[in-house]
Amino acid sequence: MSIRKRAWKTGKGETKETWVCSYADQTGKRRLKTFAKKKEADAFEARAKVEIREGVHTADAATVTIAKAGEQWLASCEQRGLERTTIDSYRQALVYHINPHLGRLKLSQLSAPLVRQFEDDLSAGNPAAGEGEGKPRSAAMVRKVRSALSILLGDAMERGLVNRNVARELRARRKAGAERKSERRQKGKLKAGVDIPLAAEIRAIIQALENMSGRHRAVIVTAIFTGLRASELRGLRWSDIDFSKKEIRVHQRADRYNVIGRPKSESGERTVPTPPMALNALRQWKLQCPESELGLAFPTRSGSVVQHTDIVNRGLIPAQLKAGVVTADGKAKYTGLHGLRHFFASWCINRKVDGGLGLPPKVVQERLGHSSIMMTMDVYGHLFPRGDDQEELAEAESRLWLV
Repeated sequence: MSIRKRAWKTGKGETKETWVCSYADQTGKRRLKTFAKKKEADAFEARAKVEIREGVHTADAATVTIAKAGEQWLASCEQRGLERTTIDSYRQALVYHINPHLGRLKLSQLSAPLVRQFEDDLSAGNPAAGEGEGKPRSAAMVRKVRSALSILLGDAMERGLVNRNVARELRARRKAGAERKSERRQKGKLKAGVDIPLAAEIRAIIQALENMSGRHRAVIVTAIFTGLRASELRGLRWSDIDFSKKEIRVHQRADRYNVIGRPKSESGERTVPTPPMALNALRQWKLQCPESELGLAFPTRSGSVVQHTDIVNRGLIPAQLKAGVVTADGKAKYTGLHGLRHFFASWCINRKVDGGLGLPPKVVQERLGHSSIMMTMDVYGHLFPRGDDQEELAEAESRLWLV
């Protein structure tokens, strides 16, 4: 590996010079890289020696820009049959965040400091080159974009376009889970009456649904007492509802584009015991339900998949307004079906003496269709009874003397 100065004269007689680093990469192939200043060439030589020794060096001529690698990555995602919503999420991260800041760089030019600066720019809302104004991104969005960049680089590594995933290396150097824990601290725990509807509010909503459309009453009552996700309710079929066994089998869902498919995870496929109120609401609705070629339980009048916004705007929000479940400024308190899912989770967790089912964590996980017990405990762990309130402590203390 050597550095030499190259000088020449232009057609106008002007003297120009540049610095050239000549070296052999880890495959033995001769490479040349030019620099405007010697200190830049020296810095590259020092870095390249380490990368070549570790077998992770990629010459600029052997790679492509991050924008080009992004195009190849998205194409491979489509070929592998990833969900449309997932691909769209990746595309948004690439088009609106990664490409404006990093797209013109070669993969080999990307470094951990550059990725860190990229994160800082997103957080601060610093505009990319050529942009007039930026907008600060949330910590969750920054983490999501960096994750997309890491997956992009992983795809490029498989293609032989780069030998290092600096985004993954940067993440690995940080304390595992620290970012998610920090985000959860900022959000705080789910609170009854704020994130989780109170039992009195649920009763008021159910009463307000009595005079509303049969579909809206059926879908909202089913959501309350089964905890199904909005996508699972929209994709629910009559064949999945077993009135004799009093249970609902979750086998499919409708995504945001109204495409029917299987649940995202294996644990999403489950059977949920269904109480009488929900079953009665479903029986009544079935008598007037429009025909659907898909066999849907909650179709539109034409038999197609109902939109999530339709259920919320024409069902959940009017029911809350009628029931008086509103904020200080008179708006509906809970703006999405996920609040009903939170209520179902709390109902499963609460002790029987408090009006709940008192189910153990593993059963709650199965009812909700969470991929892991850790996810259930992260979201709802603080709701589980501790078993050390004053009455239980006194009872345990008295039993101690009887042993």
